[in-house]
Amino acid sequence: MDASAFLESTEASSEYRHQIACVRRIPARSATYGELIPPVTGQTGDALQGLGINRLYSHQARAIQSVRDGENIVVVTGTASGKTLCYNIPVIEALELDSKARALYIFPTKALAQDQLGKINLYGLPNIRAATYDGDTPRKERPFIKAMCNIVLTNPDMLHLGILPYHTTWADLFRNLKYIVIDEVHTYRGVFGAHVANVIRRLRRIAQQYGSSPQFVCASATVSEPGKLIEDLTGCEARVIDHDGSPVGEKLFVFWNPPLIADKNERRSANSEAVSLLTRLVESGIRSIVFTKARKTAELILRYARTALRDRKSVYAERIMAYRAGYTPAERREIERRLFSGELIAVTSTSALEVGVDIGGLDAVVMTGYPGSIASAWQQAGRAGRGMRQSMAALVARNDPIDQYLMRNPDYFFDAAHERAIVDYQNPYVLADHLQCAVYELPLSNGEVESLFGERAWDVLGTLEELGRLGYNGKWYWPGSHNPAGDVNIRSSSAETYSIVSVEKGGRVLGTVDGATAFEVVHPGAVYLHAGESYVVTYLDLSGKTAYVEHSEVNYYTTPGSRTYATVESQLDNRAIGSTEVCFGDVSVSHQVTHFWKKKLFSEETTDKTELDLPEVSLATEAVWIVLPRALADKLIGRGFDLLGTIHAIEHAAIGILPLIALCDRSDIGGVSHSSHPDTDGLPVIYIYDGHAGGVGISRAAYDHIEELLEAALRAIDDCACDDGCPGCIQSPKCGNNNEPLDKAGAIFLLQDILSKQHASNN
Repeated sequence: MDASAFLESTEASSEYRHQIACVRRIPARSATYGELIPPVTGQTGDALQGLGINRLYSHQARAIQSVRDGENIVVVTGTASGKTLCYNIPVIEALELDSKARALYIFPTKALAQDQLGKINLYGLPNIRAATYDGDTPRKERPFIKAMCNIVLTNPDMLHLGILPYHTTWADLFRNLKYIVIDEVHTYRGVFGAHVANVIRRLRRIAQQYGSSPQFVCASATVSEPGKLIEDLTGCEARVIDHDGSPVGEKLFVFWNPPLIADKNERRSANSEAVSLLTRLVESGIRSIVFTKARKTAELILRYARTALRDRKSVYAERIMAYRAGYTPAERREIERRLFSGELIAVTSTSALEVGVDIGGLDAVVMTGYPGSIASAWQQAGRAGRGMRQSMAALVARNDPIDQYLMRNPDYFFDAAHERAIVDYQNPYVLADHLQCAVYELPLSNGEVESLFGERAWDVLGTLEELGRLGYNGKWYWPGSHNPAGDVNIRSSSAETYSIVSVEKGGRVLGTVDGATAFEVVHPGAVYLHAGESYVVTYLDLSGKTAYVEHSEVNYYTTPGSRTYATVESQLDNRAIGSTEVCFGDVSVSHQVTHFWKKKLFSEETTDKTELDLPEVSLATEAVWIVLPRALADKLIGRGFDLLGTIHAIEHAAIGILPLIALCDRSDIGGVSHSSHPDTDGLPVIYIYDGHAGGVGISRAAYDHIEELLEAALRAIDDCACDDGCPGCIQSPKCGNNNEPLDKAGAIFLLQDILSKQHASNN
């Protein structure tokens, strides 16, 4: 059954409730080809012929020619467009011409590196000695890789921890390094992007020390301003190659809005709708993947789908699995193998499978909620329909502001430019980490400071010297013997990781969780899901950074509640929107998880609340804040609106819409509203802050586009058909106050007042 037939049968089903808000047919596209002058010849040409590659798509030819001409490049084309050849061909050509040449491939995950190693080995060339080098590489193999391999495939974590600090053992690589390949560069954003940008600067510095000046050959999914992204990430300019010459089959892109529940101000859950779609897809023989934004959701959907299929005695019940971070490498490789072979017909996954591990041909993608960016949505949609087969991508809306906004405004999604990935490589906390690592690797001269790490690096170096972390004797040097790289977690603003240990399985580690979110995910009493099974946290060892769990088939899941307070440390910028002041600067945010709620499976009904005694966590970050003038606050109260409920509602709506403006996840942003605050002379204030230490540029983007943000928030609230507010406009699933108080009418009134005064002043 193809996608068109599936949709027709779905609409004819007695269970259909007019969920389809929009179907956009993305037409098939035929291939366009390009020529290389001179063409690929020799062993490289023979290898391509052996793989059945006789012609190059236009973007491949343009990319290879640019690399031959000595340019840094970034290839920005669709999923399955053959970006791999854009870097493999020039690398293999170089290795054929120069036996000493080396190439370093950097992928965001170990799985991608392993996948690409397999593709390199298919060339079957005797002069290519390729290997992955990561945390799973056996120690006995490492000396050979360092001395003999001319293509080393790694990830940013291993580059940071296991290669750069030990550069003297990699002298042959750095002395002869011709190409640095960075794939999936669109994934390097936010705090991870800031860390990776500094790792790349350290890499360039080491290469220069050994006398090499490698070219960057980069590949990315579609993002806005890819050239700026590469410059932020590497410190080098690059030619953008974005005209896609690869063929694609027709894709049906479906916007699927869960039906309203009778007599309730809410919609059926996106999880339940995704389960219904998934079970229909697999029973129709359609190979599928369901993407979710959270580990727990991937496990819940697997559990619900298996239950539904088992109840129907379906043969497919055991042919679906979950795939996410937190599983062991062996578990993930086995799932990849079974999916590629066709043994599995479907998988539920976090974004871990969004990037290009080859999992075979899929026919349908179901996105459980908007994935956080237009770029990610298209990347996920591209996982189905490889070749010229017709495929389907369904975006199942959650009942939150951004999803419902897109359901009502599908043209925004299909016509809008892709978001720009924000990489703030000068985040002072990130800089402090990597300046110490850089100085440990090689003493740092003043001439290198600003050219590599930016002007903010001077202040950070001064602070590190005052703290005794660095010394200066004409160059910045490391005063101790301890390697600082091990103290830096490049995937988080938190260096801590909590282990999740089963008390019944001999202390087996089921997974890990970042220290920044541990109190919300594995607090005492929390339900933790793993491989479709539920576990309850019985004890959280704060000093040992371990959560102990017990297997328990409970009929509920848990959500945390919290208390948050923001304090302004320094105001860096401000402006007016009419009579309302908008500011940007550094803030300190204190956050404490104080309780949790139990919610029943399927119905999601809240049953009871349990108090917690966990320590308060402080975060120094950046924020945008909106200060209401006294006259406007009095006017609001005079009209009978709830002041705190009004600004709380605007905070939720603005945070919900912000990912449309800045490439970020909702989890990257926090917010808090105060009806009165000493930092604003007692005036009401809304804070929207970066959820990472030092800030990663998200709140700055919100400040720079504040009118656009508030106008989009107003449309999201005003266009929603509910009476008093719902998850589709002003309620937030992350709210630590259980979405109380909220005043929808007050939010509409206040936003209209603020924006009308701004429009009047502009005229």
